Amino acid sequence: MAKKAKTQVGLGSVLSTVSGPSSHEPPDSGLDNSVPADLIEKFTGSDKLSAAFPFNATKPSEYGSAAKCPFSGATTDAPNAVVRASTVSESNVNEKTGGGPPDGENLQKGDLDRSRVDSEGRVLTTNQGVAVGDNQHSLKVGLRGPTAMEDFILREKLTHFDHERIPERVVHARGSAAHGYFENYQPIPEHTKASPFNEAGKQTPVFVRFSTVAGERGSTDTARDVRGFAVKFYTDTGNWDLVGNNIPVFFIQDAMKFPDLVHAVKPEPHHAMPQASSAHDTFWDFVSLMPESTHMLLWQMSDRAIPRSYRMMQGFGVHTFRLINESNESTFCKFHWTPVAGTHSLAWDEAVKISGADPDFHRRDLWEAIESGNYPEWELGLQLFSEAQADEFEFDVLDPTKLIPVELVPLIPVGKLVLNRNPDNFFAETEQVAFCTAHIIPGIDFTNDPLLQGRIHSYLDTQLTRLGGPNFHEIPINAPLQEIHNNQRDGSNRQSIARGRVAYEPNSLGGGCPFQAGMQGFTSFPEHIAEDKVRGNPQKFADHYSQATLFWNSQSKVEKQHIISAFRFELTRVQVPAIRERVLSLLVNVDATLAQSVAQGLGIDVPSAAPLVEGVSYPVLNDSPALSETFYPGDGTIKTKRIAILAADGVNGNSVNALYDAILSQGGVPRVLSIQLGKIETLEGDMLDVEATLETMPGVLFDAMVIADGERSVANLAMDAHTVEFLRDQYRHCKPIMVSNPAKGLLDKAGIQPTLPDGSADPALIISNEYAEDTTLASIEQFLMTVAKPRDHSRETDPPLV
Repeated sequence: MAKKAKTQVGLGSVLSTVSGPSSHEPPDSGLDNSVPADLIEKFTGSDKLSAAFPFNATKPSEYGSAAKCPFSGATTDAPNAVVRASTVSESNVNEKTGGGPPDGENLQKGDLDRSRVDSEGRVLTTNQGVAVGDNQHSLKVGLRGPTAMEDFILREKLTHFDHERIPERVVHARGSAAHGYFENYQPIPEHTKASPFNEAGKQTPVFVRFSTVAGERGSTDTARDVRGFAVKFYTDTGNWDLVGNNIPVFFIQDAMKFPDLVHAVKPEPHHAMPQASSAHDTFWDFVSLMPESTHMLLWQMSDRAIPRSYRMMQGFGVHTFRLINESNESTFCKFHWTPVAGTHSLAWDEAVKISGADPDFHRRDLWEAIESGNYPEWELGLQLFSEAQADEFEFDVLDPTKLIPVELVPLIPVGKLVLNRNPDNFFAETEQVAFCTAHIIPGIDFTNDPLLQGRIHSYLDTQLTRLGGPNFHEIPINAPLQEIHNNQRDGSNRQSIARGRVAYEPNSLGGGCPFQAGMQGFTSFPEHIAEDKVRGNPQKFADHYSQATLFWNSQSKVEKQHIISAFRFELTRVQVPAIRERVLSLLVNVDATLAQSVAQGLGIDVPSAAPLVEGVSYPVLNDSPALSETFYPGDGTIKTKRIAILAADGVNGNSVNALYDAILSQGGVPRVLSIQLGKIETLEGDMLDVEATLETMPGVLFDAMVIADGERSVANLAMDAHTVEFLRDQYRHCKPIMVSNPAKGLLDKAGIQPTLPDGSADPALIISNEYAEDTTLASIEQFLMTVAKPRDHSRETDPPLV
C-alpha cells in the first residue's frame, strides 16, 4: 500500500497538461495500471530529454571571432520514440491517419508521383469523396421547378469553378515550362562547393520556365520583349533558383526603380493599352529619362527580343554572383546558358503575323519538340574572376546594366541542361512554380548588386499573395527533394502535420531538434564592409553608353538594320514628339549613324546629345563578336524545323514522298498543306492525305517551304490567294524555298525574282528543273542543307520589295 500511495503523487501530473512535481523521480503506473504506461514514459522521458541540456551549448559561438564559424546545434536522442510524439494516441492508426513517418523523416519529400492523380476506372466524386450519381442536372423541385438550395453537388462544383484562378505574376505572367536535368562535366572544388558542380556526370533534376516579361497571362508569345529563363535546381542540399533572362543586362541599376519601370511598360493605366508592348508613350518617356537604360534598349530593339523559339535563345543570370568553396573563399561568377540549336530570331513582320496565326507559337514549339524526342539542350558556361580583377575593369561588375565581354573573361563550360519531360498539368506545375533569387544553396552567394538585393525580397514577397500565403514551398512543384525540418508552423494552406510539442529553437523538449547545422549548413560569405549609409551609385555606374556602343559595333549589318527599324517602329507609335527627341539624344551618345538613321525614319532632325556625367571615364570598346546572334549558328541540323509541302490534285506523289521521308530522316517536321483538308489525287493515281490547310497554317509558322512538282497541282494552288501570301511571306522573311519548274509562274505571280536584289543568285531559292529521280533527290539534298543553315538575310530590303 505504501508503494501505491507514493506513485499517486506524480500520476496526477501525467494525466494533466499544467505544472508538475518538483522531483525528477519517475512516477510508477501503480498496482492497478490506472495510467497508461506510454503516457508515463512520455512524461518522464521529456524530463530526461530536457535535463540533457543544462545550458545552451551553441551560445558561445554567437559572439566575437567565434561567430564566423557557427557551432552545430547540440542534440540528444529521446529515450523512447513516444517522448517526441505529439500524442501517445498516434499508435491508434487507421487508413487516414497512417502510422506516422519513420523517426526524423518528412515524407513530403520525393518525386511528384506522390501528388499525381489518375482516374481511370473510377467514379466521379465530390471533393469530400461522395460518389456523384448525376453530373448533368441540378436538383430541382419538379422538372420545371426552382433549383433546390440544398444541392450541395451543384454548389461545390460552381464554387470551385468560381475560384479556380489565382492572381497572375506581376511580370513574367506568360510562360511555359518543362522538366529535365543538369549534368555536370567535371567538379570545380577550387571555386565552389555547390552540389550540382561537385561530381563528374552528376545529374540534378531541374524545372525550367521561360516567359515574356510585360504581357499578361493571355498575351501573345511573339511580342518584342525580354524573355525570362528561370531554372529551379532540385539539389541534394536544397533548391537553387537561377532566375535570369535571355538578355545579359537590364534597364535599371537599382531595385528602387523596378516598380517605376514595370508601371511604365505595362498598359497605360487610363485606357489599359497596349498589351505586351513597349511601343507606347509611358515606356519611352521613362527610359528616355533614365540614360542607364540605353544599353538594354539596344538589346531590346535587337533580334534578341523576338526569338524564333525558347529553345533557340541564350540565358543569363544577369547579375554577378559569388561562388564559395570549402575554404570559404569567394570567386565572382556570371552564368551563361548557350543553346545547342543556336541563337535564332524572327523577323518583326513575321512575329506580328505569328501573333495572329498562333499566339501560342513558342509554347507549342517547346511542347512539340519535347514530345517528339528532340530534347532542347543548353550548355552552362561560367565567367569566373576575382574581386581584384573586377576592380581593374573599366566598368562595375555590380552594375546590372553592364556585361563582361567574353574576350575579357572567357566562358568556362561546366555542364549541360536537357529538358526531356513536359508537365502533366499546366496549372499545378507551370503556373504554381515559384522562383526566387533568394533560393540559393551552400556554395552560391550574393553580391551587392543593388538590383539583385531588391529581387531577393520581391520575388519571395510576391508569392505570398499569388500562391495564398507563406506555405507555397509545400506545393509539390516547389517542394525540394530534401526534407524540410524547421519550426515554421501554421499559415494559409499548410500541408505538413508536424509531430511533437516543440516549435522553437533552442529547445530541450525536442532533444534539441531540429538543430542548426553549423558550418555544414549555409553560411554567408564574410564580406568586409566599412562605409557610411548613403543613397546613390558608384562613379563607374555613370557610364551609360560605352557598352551600348560595344553592342552596336558587334552587330552584323543586317542586325544593325533591324535595330534601326525597331526604334523607328516603336518611336513612331509614340505620340509625344518631345519623348522621341529625348530618346534620340541618348542614341547620339551611342553611335552617330544609329541616331541619324532612326531620326531619318522619324522625319526629324538629330537632336543634341544627352548630357554626360562629368568626371566619368568613357572607355572606347570596339566590338565583341559573341554579342551577335551570328556567333551561335547552332548544331547545323534541321531538327524540329517545320517545312511546308504545298500540294493539290495532280501533284507528283513520288517527289512528295521522297521529300517527306528525307525531312523526317533528318529530324525535321514535314507537313503537307493544301487548299482544304481531305485527300488529293497524285499523278500516279494514289490518294495523298492533307495534314493542314493554307488558311489554318500560314507561311509564318514554317521555317521553309516546297511547292511540289506537278503542273496541275501548281495550277490548282495558283487559284488560291493563300498560296501567293504563303510564298510572299516565306520569301520576305528570308526562308529557304524550293519550287518545281512548273511553279516558276507562281514566283512571278507573287512578284518574286529568281535573283537577289543585287542581281546575284539567291542561294535559298532552289528551282528543280526536272522530274528525273536523281535530279529531284539532288534538289532535296541542296534544299535541306540550306534549311540547316542560319537564316540568310541577303533578300531583305527596307522597305520590302515583296
